Amino acid sequence: MKNRGFTFRKRLASFRYAFNGIRLLIKNEYNAWIHSFAAICVIIAGFFFSLSSTEWIAVIIAIGTVFSAEAINSAIEAISDLVSPEYNEAIKKAKDLAAGAVLITAIAAAAVGFIIFLPKLTYFIENLK
Repeated sequence: MKNRGFTFRKRLASFRYAFNGIRLLIKNEYNAWIHSFAAICVIIAGFFFSLSSTEWIAVIIAIGTVFSAEAINSAIEAISDLVSPEYNEAIKKAKDLAAGAVLITAIAAAAVGFIIFLPKLTYFIENLK
């Protein structure tokens, strides 16, 4: 790809491509639907429990990291399927590694959620009695 210089029109086009990528992720990737549902639940819980600014930062970073990993995983899967539609051990390894990266970020995000929400939930339940 040849670099033809900076223009605002090209920068705006790059944002359009990026937003299209997000649209494709949410529209076509079933795991992104699961991540979206979880993110919506966490955001609702965040408002309910009045998270602090620091807690919101952690939650936003965790959600963003999971979606980023899912997008990268989906891109790797798409290009892998194009390059090698038939079974290929190297492609399988690449796909498994990318899926593993998503799982690692999801586990880390869940850990952030437990650290933030478990004490709040415990306090809430204790005060219902």
